[in-house]
Amino acid sequence: MAKEKHINNTTLNNSPDIEASSKIDAIKQLIFGENMQAYESEFEAVKNDILSKKQELESLIDEVRNELLQNIDNLSTDINIRITDLENSFNDKADRLDEKKLDRKLFGEMLMNLGEKISK
Repeated sequence: MAKEKHINNTTLNNSPDIEASSKIDAIKQLIFGENMQAYESEFEAVKNDILSKKQELESLIDEVRNELLQNIDNLSTDINIRITDLENSFNDKADRLDEKKLDRKLFGEMLMNLGEKISK
């Protein structure tokens, strides 16, 4: 019997809370019903707009990233070509210097040979 009273008291205690809550919700609906629906639709529109803008920004970021990577690749290729051209130019000039350079020992031997030929 004590258990039945406890169960009934618990059910009765919860029941007024539920009724009060539902009454408050009903009053809120009466007072703010149209406004709440308008607010919810506005919030949903703003949320959708934000998601749309986020997708646009992500798309733009991907485009810029791809463009930057392409520019970096082009720049790298251009730099490699210029470095190769500079190396070739340097090697050509070094070869010309070797050709123009006067080897004193060789020049001395040539002069001695020329001198010997003249004296004969």
